[in-house]
Amino acid sequence: MKQVVLVTGASRGIGKATALAFARAGFDVAITGRTEEEGQQNSYSVATPDGRPLPGSLKTTLAELEATGAGALAVRMDLLDPASIDAAAEQVFNAMGRVDVLVNNAIYQGPDINSMFLDLTEETLDRVWSGYVRGPFRLTRLVLARMLEQGGGTIINISSAAGTSDPPIPVDQGGWGFAYGAGKAAFSRFAGVIATEHGGQGIRAFTVNPGVVNTETLRAVLGDSEIVRQVHPAAPELPARVLLWLATRPEADAHQRSQIDAQPFAIEHGIVV
Repeated sequence: MKQVVLVTGASRGIGKATALAFARAGFDVAITGRTEEEGQQNSYSVATPDGRPLPGSLKTTLAELEATGAGALAVRMDLLDPASIDAAAEQVFNAMGRVDVLVNNAIYQGPDINSMFLDLTEETLDRVWSGYVRGPFRLTRLVLARMLEQGGGTIINISSAAGTSDPPIPVDQGGWGFAYGAGKAAFSRFAGVIATEHGGQGIRAFTVNPGVVNTETLRAVLGDSEIVRQVHPAAPELPARVLLWLATRPEADAHQRSQIDAQPFAIEHGIVV
């Protein structure tokens, strides 16, 4: 039986690259996201500087997955909507039978996510809590329960340096704000707890910081800002290959309970695109 990976937030960016990397490695792949069709507008969507929807959709990613020969399923899921999380998990298990690897990549990415501190509202913080903590928690509980029944599984959570450090420059110059940093800080605690509580039951859990990555969202939000020029963003395929390595290599177990910085990790372990 082929292994199954579930990748959230796979309409574009790191999620899409990860789904394709696993498909090419022989996995069947389930993907989730809010954007079902190209050009679709969603509540709180990030747009290009001229107001257009970001390119990418579940339909587009699904077609590329199917072209690899992998079994593939696309399911709409919104982390701000608990009912859609439950329905998505049920649909994936009904169609695929199991989930061997869960990649928690999706987050809330509204245009207000990087507000300056004095401009930040409690409404935004509520959405951050739902998108970064409550939603992924709900999905992970559902998947983890089934992984324990099937005898094991791997959970990989995509975090950020924003969850462990202060921004180098203010958010209006290309840094990150409190909402994003707080959301990622809370989310960064998931994997270590899961590994500690369920490591003896065949569950592996990792926290990965992809670093600055050249995604559609990055280009829309930061454009040609100073921080982008300084760091030379990696292609999404690089962190995707790191996630595949973690999910498939037994020696990856030693890297649990600490945040893995994908870009230097790839160099150290000879992981190439």
